[in-house]
Amino acid sequence: MSNEEALYCIGCGALLQSQQQQQAGYIPEATLEKYLAQDNVQELYCQRCFRLRHYNEVSAVPLNDKHFQQLLQSIGKQQALVIYVVDLFNFSGSVIKKLRQYIGRNPILLVGNKADLIPSSFNSNKLKDWLRQQVKKLGLHPVAIELVSAKKLTNIDDLLKQIMKLRQGKKVYVVGTTNVGKSTLINAIIQAHSDWQNLITTSNFPGTTLNEIRLPLAEGGEIIDTPGIMHDNQISQFLAPSELKYLAPQQEIHPRVFQLQAQQTLFLAGLARLDFISGPSGSFVVYVNNQLYVHRTKLSQAQTFYHKHLGKLLQPPVSQDHLPPLKAQTIITKVKSDIVFAGLGWIAVPAQVRLQAYLPQGLQVEVRPSLIN
Repeated sequence: MSNEEALYCIGCGALLQSQQQQQAGYIPEATLEKYLAQDNVQELYCQRCFRLRHYNEVSAVPLNDKHFQQLLQSIGKQQALVIYVVDLFNFSGSVIKKLRQYIGRNPILLVGNKADLIPSSFNSNKLKDWLRQQVKKLGLHPVAIELVSAKKLTNIDDLLKQIMKLRQGKKVYVVGTTNVGKSTLINAIIQAHSDWQNLITTSNFPGTTLNEIRLPLAEGGEIIDTPGIMHDNQISQFLAPSELKYLAPQQEIHPRVFQLQAQQTLFLAGLARLDFISGPSGSFVVYVNNQLYVHRTKLSQAQTFYHKHLGKLLQPPVSQDHLPPLKAQTIITKVKSDIVFAGLGWIAVPAQVRLQAYLPQGLQVEVRPSLIN
């Protein structure tokens, strides 16, 4: 196809082509000709998106994170409103450290997505304050913060009001790391503006969006989905695609309460561990995917138990080949706190306890004051 005839996949943004099946944007030539013979080619999908949407089959294609970063840098040369989407369940995996350098002085509307996964007992104002503190460490000062569920369409109307108030005729760019739900959010916005539903391809697999996807807004201007920046050292990189369902919850988390005494250990499948070293006994509340296996055992037996059952009772991971050794971090709490395991969830722990928290080497455990009411 010539440049004048160039077509892009509406699902992932890739340039459509019929020559290289293993590359982004591939569509069989016969299928492309069939579409081109029709009057309306707006909803044209590459083979990869078609299989994702209809069969949940993922096809690996080369991902170019440098290209994705160059797309972000272009935002800084324009007048735009930037919607920075973060995952409320996995904030550390949502961080784009150089975002301000990429987008220049453009205003940021911070959107905490996946609010439907957070138990209703959590204080939304505390959650917003915590998000504000976290992005401040990145040198970001959002003009507003909204908590939404793109999947459940929760608070989408409030978000739309903020967008219309803040954009002032500018383009709207939606940015974030892989799997924070950017494309799902744009689908929700599109659905609120038109009869189109699930126009952009979404999935649990990193790197679904491969290029900018530009869509008109009813009030004029565009909303632009950008490819997710790939975050270094995400726990998902150690798992097979079939195991990702144990990381990202698809419904509200059901807290699991364990009454622990000192010298006991909790395993989060084979991916993380929390040792209760000393302090008063109390409730340890686990907030992870409802499907993720949690096991309690004695601290004195924990190391032997882990090596014996990793990949069996303690799974995921099924395979240990790509899992780095678990590395400990000592934590002493002064107040009731959440111990946040990057990409997995968190455990609410009592005040005045000494702990050791483990994640695969290269990943970080974080501590925050408890967000529960």
